[in-house]
Amino acid sequence: MGNIFEISSEAEFTACALELFRYQYKQNAVYHAFVEARKVVVENILRVDDIPFLPIEFFKTHDVVCGNVPPQAIFRSSGTTGMVRSRHLVTDLTVYRRSFIKGFEHCYGDPEDVQFLALTPTPEQAPDSSLVYMIQKLMDVSSSPENGFFLASHSGLSARLRQRRARNKKVVLIGLTYALVDFAASYPGDYTPLIVIETGGMKGHRTEITREELHSLLCPAFGVEQIHSEYGMTELLSQAWSQGEGRFNTPPWMKVLIRDANDPLGYVGTGETGGINIIDLANQDSCSFIATQDLGRMHYDGQFEVLGRFEASDARGCSLLI
Repeated sequence: MGNIFEISSEAEFTACALELFRYQYKQNAVYHAFVEARKVVVENILRVDDIPFLPIEFFKTHDVVCGNVPPQAIFRSSGTTGMVRSRHLVTDLTVYRRSFIKGFEHCYGDPEDVQFLALTPTPEQAPDSSLVYMIQKLMDVSSSPENGFFLASHSGLSARLRQRRARNKKVVLIGLTYALVDFAASYPGDYTPLIVIETGGMKGHRTEITREELHSLLCPAFGVEQIHSEYGMTELLSQAWSQGEGRFNTPPWMKVLIRDANDPLGYVGTGETGGINIIDLANQDSCSFIATQDLGRMHYDGQFEVLGRFEASDARGCSLLI
């Protein structure tokens, strides 16, 4: 499949995507059966738009993986008691690490130059969370002695934010949305310079509010002009990042398409709302072509927004980590 992390053009992306589609069709039994059930003529798949996208629900009922290589890790989606959780078998953690490190660099620069503070569970509390794994490994790259997890100590986080900052280090606070809201209510202050990144909704913990309401609440509580966001999921190995206003950018090896909500085989135009399909070329030993339950729209500049979820879809996301 070549080095996906060196993709620099649309033509290179398309070539890699088509090659990966053919590989996963042959090697991934679940995806093969899905493509066959759709009666797709594989030889006729010549464009990215032609590739069949696997509904994300399959990760709840099947092991979506290529071949028989034992996984190095099994990540599970967040969920409440009794919920069926997705499983993502990852056979090569080095690819995952390269993806999130280079994806972070794409938006924020070298993580070695960042101090990371987290309002999430620790790796010991959530050993099967891909989000927590990512944050811990970013902290390892940073190696700042001021890094830390503070979900259980809001007072400790407030004190850490008020400390003198490490020289030449950006400070990033990444947290579950409801945890950021709780912290903002109890410990508001001017913590600049600071980058605040929220990771999802509040289902299961707080009343859902719009992104605009959330950001208008958090910005003055932290003394920042914008709230950043991370868009990722257990079933993928790459993330999109927003540096404000809820508009996300993908790294060069990841692409979002907006499918027609009434015709899952069709796509809507720029600015129109539909279901989010994701191509994640880093997910090479699982399935790179996922039809999510999220609603979104594309902008003319190539950024996209996440607008909510289809009705009757399961509550999911990092807000359910606890």
